[in-house]
Amino acid sequence: MKKLFVLVAALIMLSEAQAQVSKATWIWYPGDFEVWLGNKMQNRRTERGTFFPPFWRLDSHYALIDFHKEFDVPADEQVQIFAEGQYNVKIDGKMITGYPKVITMPAGHHKLSLKVFCQQFVPSIYVKGKTVVSDSSWLVTYEDKEWIDASGKASDQSGTRWLSAGSWNFDSSANPPSKFALATRPENPVKADKGDSSWFIDFGKETFGFIKLHGLQGKGKVSIYYGESPEEARATETCETLDYLDVDNAEKKDSVTSLTKAFRYVYVKYDKGVNIDRVSMLFEYLPVTERGSFKCSDPLINKIYDVSKYTFHLNTREFFIDGIKRDRWIWSGDAYQSFLMNYYLYFDSPTVTRTLLALRGKDPVSSHLNTIMDYTFYWFMGIHDYYLYTGDKKFIQQFYPQMKTLMDYCLGRRDKNGFMEGQAGDWVFVDWADGLSKQGALSFEQLLLARSLETMSICADIVDDKDAKTQYDAMAAKLKDKIFELYWNDDKKALVHSLIDGKQSDNVTRYANMFSIFFNYFSPQQKAAVKQSVLMNDKIQQIKTPYMRFYELEALCAMGEQNYVLREMKDYWGGMLKEGATSFWEEYDPSKKGTEHLSMYGRPFGKSLCHAWGASPLYLLGKYYLGVQPLSAAYDRYVVEPALGGLAWMEGTVPTPKGDIYLHCSKKEMVVKGAAGTGILKLKSKSKPKVSGGVVKSLGQQNYEVTVNAGATVKVSYSAI
Repeated sequence: MKKLFVLVAALIMLSEAQAQVSKATWIWYPGDFEVWLGNKMQNRRTERGTFFPPFWRLDSHYALIDFHKEFDVPADEQVQIFAEGQYNVKIDGKMITGYPKVITMPAGHHKLSLKVFCQQFVPSIYVKGKTVVSDSSWLVTYEDKEWIDASGKASDQSGTRWLSAGSWNFDSSANPPSKFALATRPENPVKADKGDSSWFIDFGKETFGFIKLHGLQGKGKVSIYYGESPEEARATETCETLDYLDVDNAEKKDSVTSLTKAFRYVYVKYDKGVNIDRVSMLFEYLPVTERGSFKCSDPLINKIYDVSKYTFHLNTREFFIDGIKRDRWIWSGDAYQSFLMNYYLYFDSPTVTRTLLALRGKDPVSSHLNTIMDYTFYWFMGIHDYYLYTGDKKFIQQFYPQMKTLMDYCLGRRDKNGFMEGQAGDWVFVDWADGLSKQGALSFEQLLLARSLETMSICADIVDDKDAKTQYDAMAAKLKDKIFELYWNDDKKALVHSLIDGKQSDNVTRYANMFSIFFNYFSPQQKAAVKQSVLMNDKIQQIKTPYMRFYELEALCAMGEQNYVLREMKDYWGGMLKEGATSFWEEYDPSKKGTEHLSMYGRPFGKSLCHAWGASPLYLLGKYYLGVQPLSAAYDRYVVEPALGGLAWMEGTVPTPKGDIYLHCSKKEMVVKGAAGTGILKLKSKSKPKVSGGVVKSLGQQNYEVTVNAGATVKVSYSAI
């Protein structure tokens, strides 16, 4: 009986293995689908019906791609071939006549090759047999360097860099990459007021999608005005987005707008000869799974968390974008914060890598990403964090050369001190802040470069580029020494904002100082000094964008100021909720009143009321209140260091590559359910905690830690300090 059970189990495992092997998917040159899709998405922006493209260089996919893989085929099998583009097929180097839809792969060890040309779409293939299938294990190149000598013999393919094929979730022959579209679902308004040849529609909250006009009939013009506020929707001359339709319908028809828009309110006006029965929408979204969660004793914080989730979901689309109303572009600085929020809500790696690849584009490098110096460095930092959270070495191994060429571009633009200073064509951004000087070499930019060099060292180590690792380590160390030698001011107890002609400016800003805290570049004494002289000092220029509030509050959390940060979250994000926000904004200044909150960029409705960087409480609450963060790649080792910050209790989950970490914490008890990897629960207690499921270790001064083994549940009774 036991032998029979073992045999059955073995057969099941073999069947499952074969099922996994036989799964086919569409494949392409890695990064090309991402570049193509990025171009398609970012060129959908309009302003009042006018095409508004990005203002940086857009690259294109490679038009001719060579695909191949070697197979051990147990028996002759029929293999289906699908391709986007013109193609040829070779078995063991011998070309098959025509455009075969089905080929016979003979038994034995054979090499299957396809070469595909397509200018309009990304050259891609879908191959499906019993054992011969297309997947990410295929090798691809855009230049095979093949040549044929006078005898007609083809050369060996030498000097060619072959990469593993790119893929995502296109697992049906009928669903090629060129047909990608986000999901939609119908939604009805919460209020619809019919006027004289008009409708005024309220969908109840910020949303995104297509407007659907039901029972459209007659002859004439329809004008659709979109608004994140009722004022914007009714401002027919100044609203940011609109649509015009020409109607000539003898019979009633339903009509859907051709481009998606962001809105809560919609004002539909039409000529006397036109009739519209009602108005609805198709909500457009990327299907993602919420794995992270947070709930606590404070209803306002719970509301802030929920609205942050909704804000982030709206901006999680083909890529992580900045905001759904205006740009709908891939900005590196915005995306970097989205990566971090993603790790605590969805842990959706494909959207991270799609965004990184679309941002990077192709060689040669001719400008900073999005033309912004700091945004280039955020790209490197995004790779640093991607590896830390996911442990994905393959991504780095594939794209390390593009990392090097981008870093070479940056290093070639340094001044005589080895500092980055804005040159012709560079946008030095930092933040939207009135009167913020961009003159000279900014300390903030040098810090980001140092972190980027450290990222390059990690990546060089992964690909075993020993010489480069040594060089990057030396450059990072030298740069950090220079930063503190030339920018640190003992009297101001801070890094000054800039060097102008080699001399310190008098200005101190928050940016470099707060980044140095969570980069751990300061000594403990410097951290303590900067906390008082900068972060808690109202005389230092205040930050008014959620973009930089993200980092300011992270720095304070990193220094144990969760009580203070909780109050700030309630004031700042709670302030937007009091103003009626249903998603969080691009900028919020509590001193503004009424419609003043809607203006930006010199336009009455220029501000985005749904901006990804407004969702930062997702990250702060997961990393610094639940206190979960990886210590080594892919959470092989991680820490759980809860901080109630004035809450009576909290609970939540943090996703990892191999399961979710759960925490419940009150002032008397903690419960941690571990995922794969080894966790360290850190806590403070007035007396020695009682632990079930683990062993407590005293570190002195009322500090304790408990090891959380993979999959284990640890319960701790303690006395909060």
